[in-house]
Amino acid sequence: MNLIEKNKIEKNKQEILVGSAKLNYETQNKFDKNLYMLKYMRFNKAYTHAISKKPFNTLEKEKILENFKNRYQEYRNNWINALKVKNKSKPLSVDIEIAAICDLACPHCSREFLVTPDKLINFELYKSIVDQAVKLDVPSVKLIWRGEPLLHPKVKDLIQYAKESGIIEVIINTNGTNLNEKKANELIDSGLDQLIYSFDGGTKETYEKMRPGRFKKNKFEDVYGNIKNFSKIKKTKNSKFPITKIQMIMTKDTRNEIDNFYKIFNDIVDDVTVTQYNERGGGINDLLEKTKEKIIEYLKNNSLPSTTPYMVDIDNNIFVSLKRKPCEQIYQRLMVTYSGRVGMCCHDWGASHGIGYLSKEAFKEDEDKKKVEDKINNNQKGFELLKNAKKIKNLNEPSNKIENLEEIWNGDELAKVRTMHEGHRIDSVPVCKDCTFKDTYSWEKINI
Repeated sequence: MNLIEKNKIEKNKQEILVGSAKLNYETQNKFDKNLYMLKYMRFNKAYTHAISKKPFNTLEKEKILENFKNRYQEYRNNWINALKVKNKSKPLSVDIEIAAICDLACPHCSREFLVTPDKLINFELYKSIVDQAVKLDVPSVKLIWRGEPLLHPKVKDLIQYAKESGIIEVIINTNGTNLNEKKANELIDSGLDQLIYSFDGGTKETYEKMRPGRFKKNKFEDVYGNIKNFSKIKKTKNSKFPITKIQMIMTKDTRNEIDNFYKIFNDIVDDVTVTQYNERGGGINDLLEKTKEKIIEYLKNNSLPSTTPYMVDIDNNIFVSLKRKPCEQIYQRLMVTYSGRVGMCCHDWGASHGIGYLSKEAFKEDEDKKKVEDKINNNQKGFELLKNAKKIKNLNEPSNKIENLEEIWNGDELAKVRTMHEGHRIDSVPVCKDCTFKDTYSWEKINI
């Protein structure tokens, strides 16, 4: 008897797992970011800047607005259908790490395990990256990767430069610790399109356990107050942007606080989301004990290795995967570190599979990592909480030449990876072989 039921994950549950939508409460409507962006495109700073360049008449303005809407819709359609489209002319998004430094030491963050330099991006390098993205007609940039972007002193200028250059969508992820009144006004005035808060826990106790400060105590009431005040300032300014979203990672510590998390934020942000921790590498020990026992028993009874990928949805249904599928990220985005080293995926935290360089500064990243490693070993303040962090091995090193985004996107390094994925040889790419991103697996529900 086949113990595997070939049932797909229900769409509403998949949305919760992916972290793409509000919790599907019957009494609540899901927030649709794409519809919102289209509805209020005339308030998008890229558009308002475009029509300010010369005195356009009403008809001309409407044509430009329609063009912005069409470009945005095309971008979202291509993003969703990345594996069908296999767009090789340009990335749909460029993620730029404007700050690798972070003021928190969250136990579930990859910074706790991988040495990450406490560095900020150079403004000139940033402008060069944005200029290259604009030349390629890249519609979206995300100013985040391994750090806290609001720690960059010129974050307003960085956002504003991208918007005035014509980038339709600019997104920032923040922990909210530095979101004071001055910063809130700057973000709203800059033209930022979406502000995503990472906030783990529906109570003070859990939040402060999940998000401890590196240099000083991080307090629930301070960050909650920052988020609430941002909402107030945005309303006072009567601003349509940025769209606000808050997300919590569901672990054994937070799973019983989902209702309260939703309750305390529902009225002050546009979108509330809970994301499964184990979709991006959580271990079996993060599961409830009964669930853990069931998985171990199932794997044993079916002669499957302990490394078999698994996933548990919000209702404790268990899924396993016996095969991989191509990843959409190699057709969606490029990741750029603070120094200009280019990676191909947000799950390759340290850009261990580098695919190119945009700056000579990128060749110095190992030196930057060594400095952090020394501070950890010396228990320097702010680094004692990172004692488990280790330098990662570079799994792929492209040739030491400086290229632009277009050359890297269409270059040999990324082409090799795409060929492996399309040929169902994903395990031939070392960084992909060990990846636990759930969308690269075909999931099957199991009966236990």
